Amino acid sequence: MKTIPVEEAIGMVLGHDVTRIAPGESKGPAFRKGHVIREEDIPVFLDIGKRHLYVLELDEGTVHENEAALRITQGAAGRGITLTEPKEGRVNLIADYQGLLKVNPAALSRINSIEAIAFASLKTDGIVFPGQAVAGARIIPLVCEEEKVRQVERICRNHAPVIQVKPFIPKKVGIVTTGSEVYSGRIQDKFGPVLRDKFGSLGCPVMGQTLVSDDIEMTVGAIRDYLHQGAELIAVTGGMSVDPDDQTPAAIRAAGGQVVTYGAPVFPGAMFMLAFIGDVPVVGLPGCVMYFRASIFELAVHRILAGETVTKADIVEMGHGGYCSGCAECRYPVCGFGK
Repeated sequence: MKTIPVEEAIGMVLGHDVTRIAPGESKGPAFRKGHVIREEDIPVFLDIGKRHLYVLELDEGTVHENEAALRITQGAAGRGITLTEPKEGRVNLIADYQGLLKVNPAALSRINSIEAIAFASLKTDGIVFPGQAVAGARIIPLVCEEEKVRQVERICRNHAPVIQVKPFIPKKVGIVTTGSEVYSGRIQDKFGPVLRDKFGSLGCPVMGQTLVSDDIEMTVGAIRDYLHQGAELIAVTGGMSVDPDDQTPAAIRAAGGQVVTYGAPVFPGAMFMLAFIGDVPVVGLPGCVMYFRASIFELAVHRILAGETVTKADIVEMGHGGYCSGCAECRYPVCGFGK
């Protein structure tokens, strides 16, 4: 730290906050510690009575906090991420569009093990929205060793991308609703409108909804009809329990479904089925999807629409965080469900 005349400070790093006082109006920082002084700042300093400033001299091998934060976040950010302008050694990462946030936790931990660097993110595999801040990096001191920045950049190159947003890929969806009570008209179907809203919010057009009774052959026929029409995802609702009359899992298998899982460690959503007929995912959705804002649908279907191949191991891992507390006012996705 050294003291120099204001006129000689251009390009140097301010070593202290500078306060501006407007009597009877305001009092606050005109410039904050760490600010890189520009030519246009000089008249402002002089107007508030500053003739000399404390400035930091950057030694060889050191980087200003703003430059360091920018380089680190540039290295970590993948697709779907925009960086904010660095301010006081911090840069935030902003989602460009709705999609699935993907974070490499191991790489993030390695970055945070380097002294003087702090990098935090939202949990991986959660839905994010355009303009949402999903992560932020901060340099703790005013200056950072160049080698530490290079260490982070190497980690980012070796594990790229550390943070990205996978866009949801619109798929044509066919809905098959089972249940003799709905098929016969004894009760009104309420599942279809819910799924239309859920898929619509994800950009997926619904080709149609077919009502069938609790009959395996009829359900198989409806599934195959959607396949012939070019469906890219089929959602089968109702009849997912182990009751003798619930034939949906058997029908999905009979239609040629290769089952990934029947059952998931997620509440709500335990009676979920995921199968594939060729490369078309078929999801058997339990009734809870109709009643809960967040369920197995949000954990499994979101990942499918982000282009991921959901495996049995992925479903098993959903048990950690897969319990909904049933809050009186649901605030999903701003909660711990699925995280």
